[in-house]
Amino acid sequence: MKEILIFGHQNPDTDSVTSAIALANLKKQLNIPASPWVLGNINNETKFVLDYLKVKKPKFLNDVKQQIKDVNYLKDVTIDENNSILNVLKCMEKNNINTIPITETKTKRLAGIINLNNVLQFLTGNNFRNIQTSYTNLINALEATKVTHFGDEIKGNLLVAAYESQTFIKEITLSSDSILIVGDRPDIQEHAINNNIQLLIIANNFNIPEHILKLAQKNKVNIIKTAFDSYTIAHLALFSNYAHQLSNNENFVAFHENDYVSEFKRIAQDSKQLHFPVLSNENTVKGIIALDNLNHVNRKQVILVDHNEANQSVEGLDEAEILEIIDHHKIGNMTTAYPINFRNMIVGSTCSIIYHLYQENNVKFDPATAVLLMAGIISDTLLLQSPTTTNLDKKVLEELNKIVDVDYQDLAQKMFEAGSSTKNMSKEEIIYSDFKTFTVRNQLIGLGQFKTTNPDDIKKDLALFKEKIEAEAANKNYYIFALFVTDIINNGSYVIYNDSAADIIKKAFALEKIHDWVFISDKISRKQQMIPRIINIIEKTH
Repeated sequence: MKEILIFGHQNPDTDSVTSAIALANLKKQLNIPASPWVLGNINNETKFVLDYLKVKKPKFLNDVKQQIKDVNYLKDVTIDENNSILNVLKCMEKNNINTIPITETKTKRLAGIINLNNVLQFLTGNNFRNIQTSYTNLINALEATKVTHFGDEIKGNLLVAAYESQTFIKEITLSSDSILIVGDRPDIQEHAINNNIQLLIIANNFNIPEHILKLAQKNKVNIIKTAFDSYTIAHLALFSNYAHQLSNNENFVAFHENDYVSEFKRIAQDSKQLHFPVLSNENTVKGIIALDNLNHVNRKQVILVDHNEANQSVEGLDEAEILEIIDHHKIGNMTTAYPINFRNMIVGSTCSIIYHLYQENNVKFDPATAVLLMAGIISDTLLLQSPTTTNLDKKVLEELNKIVDVDYQDLAQKMFEAGSSTKNMSKEEIIYSDFKTFTVRNQLIGLGQFKTTNPDDIKKDLALFKEKIEAEAANKNYYIFALFVTDIINNGSYVIYNDSAADIIKKAFALEKIHDWVFISDKISRKQQMIPRIINIIEKTH
C-alpha cells in the first residue's frame, strides 16, 4: 500500500501542522501508511510547539505532480557492459523492447544504451572476425564446455581451419592474437598450441588427444569445445562480444525517477528513441520507460487538512488522488474524480475534528498527540477568544486536558509569545507567515495575518511594510493585498494594505477614516470577520 501524504495549506500555521501530524499518527495506528508534510516554512509559534513536545518537524512537500517513479515502467532491465551481445538480444526479446541500458560493472551506473540498430550495424559490418569478450561469454554463447582455462579476457582474430592440414600450417600465420576453430585435426591443434594462440575452439565435441591437452597445459593455451559445427561457431562467436562495443554513450536521452511525467512526455514525443533508461539519484539504472507505460501511472494519494481550495494547496494537486478532506473553512472550488470522505464542521480548529476521528475509531491518544491537538485549538481560536470558537472546541480542549495534565493557559501564553517574535524574520516572512489567497469576481485577493502580543514590533517598520505590500500587489497582480496584525491582548487588528484596497477595507469594516495601521476593534478572525466582509463589498461593487 502506498504511503498517504497528509498536509495543510501553504504558509502553514499551528492548526494545519498539528492536525496533519495527529491525523498521520491516527492512520498509522489503523495500519494505514501515512506521513505528515508541510507546504512551506513553519512559523515561530508552531516551531515552539514542536520543540516543546520534541516532535519532529514534518518534511517539506514541493509538489504532488506525477513523477516517473509513479509509472509502472519496466524495472531491473539492464545489461552489464561486460555481458554479451547475445544476452542483449535475449533481453530485448524477453521484454519486447528494442533498447537496453548498459551499466558499468563496478558502479552499476549508466554507461550507454544499445538498440537493435546498433546490433544490426555491428553484425553486418566488416568486423566479424574481431572478437573481444570473456572466456565465460564464449562458453555461454557456444554452449561450450571448459577444457583449459588460463585467462578471462579473450581478444583477437577469429580463424577457421578450413584448409588441408599441411596447407593450413604452411600458409596461415598464427599468433597470440589468434582464435582458432578446428575439428578433429590433431596436427593443426598441435601447430596452433605451439604458436601460443589465445584460444582453441574444438567443433563437434571431437575428442582431444592426451598429448594435445598436456601441450596446452604447458603452453597455457585456452581450449573450449562445443557440439556446434565450424560454420555455426563462427557466427555465434560474434554474438559473444562485449555489449559495450555497441554501446551508444552520447546520442541518447535518459531520465531520473524523480523527473516529472509531463516533462518526460514532452521530450519523448519529439524523440526518435522509443525506450529511455530510468536512473536513481545515484545514477544507477532502475529500468526502462516508454510512452506506452504512461497508461499505468500511480497517482500520489493525499489527504488535505485545514483547507479545501486548490489555490491554497500544493502544486500539482490535479495530478494526485485526493482521498479525504478535513476542514473547518467555507467550501471552496475543490473537485475530485471520485467520491471521497469530506469532513467539514463548524468549529474553530481542524484539531477539534481530528479529536473526534480518534474517538470514532476508538484510538487512544498518546500524550504528545493530545498536546498537539490542544496547541492547534489554542492557536486557531486564540485560546477560545476568537468568534469562530464553538462549544465543541471548548469541550474538546477540556477533554484533552484530562488526558494530559498541562496548564493550557500557560501553554497558550508561551505559544503567543513565541509567535509574536519577529526576531530574524524578514518583512516578507512576516507578511506571508499566515497568508491566504482567493478569487472574487475574477479579482485576486491576498490577506495575511500576523498574531502578536506586541504589535509595535511591526508598527516601527510601517513604511517598509507598506512599500513591500505595494510591490507584492503590483508584481503578483493582486486587487487587494493586506496584512492584518492581530493584537491578541487588545482583541483587535491593525491593517496595512495596498492603495487600491483602501475603499474596500473602509466599507467592509464601516470605518469613518481609512489609513495604514488603522485599528479595527473586535476583529481577530480572518475566516469569520475579515474575509466574508471583504467578499461582500467586492460582490456589491463589481
